[in-house]
Amino acid sequence: MIVPGGVLAFDAGNSKTDVALVAADGSVLGTARGGGFEPQIIGAAAAVAGLEPLVIAAAAAAGFEVGDVPLAQQVSACLANADLPIEEEWLADAFDSYGWAESVHVTNDTFALLRAGVDEPLGVAVVCGAGINCAGLLPDGRTARFPALGKLTGDWGGGQQLAEEAMWAAARADDGRGPATALVTALSSHFGVSSLTALFEGLHLGDISASRKLEATPLLFQLAAAGDAVAAAIVRRQAEEIVSMATVALRRLDLLDEPVPVVLGGGVLTAGHRLLVDTVVHLLFEAAPKAVPQVVDVPPVVGAALLGLDQIGAPLEAHAELRAAFLLERSSVEV
Repeated sequence: MIVPGGVLAFDAGNSKTDVALVAADGSVLGTARGGGFEPQIIGAAAAVAGLEPLVIAAAAAAGFEVGDVPLAQQVSACLANADLPIEEEWLADAFDSYGWAESVHVTNDTFALLRAGVDEPLGVAVVCGAGINCAGLLPDGRTARFPALGKLTGDWGGGQQLAEEAMWAAARADDGRGPATALVTALSSHFGVSSLTALFEGLHLGDISASRKLEATPLLFQLAAAGDAVAAAIVRRQAEEIVSMATVALRRLDLLDEPVPVVLGGGVLTAGHRLLVDTVVHLLFEAAPKAVPQVVDVPPVVGAALLGLDQIGAPLEAHAELRAAFLLERSSVEV
């Protein structure tokens, strides 16, 4: 049994992956969620193989058998760590090998965020989660992108780097090389150690898991909101980087003076840190007064599915049906 003209959509991030099987009319047939997607560590083939259980689960929810392929007309895969054209090519080949759909399109997950936040494929999105990235899109298919390979390609920010910056600033305040900050006592207290030295020794020697470093990021925002100058300066730097990426993307697409959406998403930007979001809005207005900033209000997998519906030429009614289904689901969860 084949879904007539349907889309098998993937939004695969560093921390989680969402899969949705969507009919050509926009109705959601089945969904599944799994862990993070890291082809840069395990390779494209292994990373896509890890998605197979999610596809099976989504297909089962739609009433399909394991061997029913193709499941859809279009795979629309928006993937973290698909940053270079060659990486997209490797991943597309891996998806194609499973025969899940008649056609495969792979792009970076920032495009899922963008499409989730706009009613047509037009605008710019900045994702600030574990890392940071930005993408822009025009209706004619032209895009603006960044390599997004971290410091190697000029990127700054995201939850991981913010945590490191918080610890860096605290260390310098503690030993006298930098200005005083409440991060010193806040970090020590949070990690249950007697001093910053004990914290850093614990992280270095493995007594404190390196994964716990991310816990410094919420502390950074709390202290910034409370008026700590050092923490606030780091948050402002993050806002400046977000706006810088958005402004460059708008300029590349000749949209700098147009009233187009700038979609904001990712864990850092959607966590309710008003100081960060308010600073982004203020700085963006200075750089691009007509831009319309908005925090995305639907899961990015909706954007991946919408891109798929774009690719198969689905009517606008299908797009509206898809959005309505996920908004209803989100409302029922929040209640």
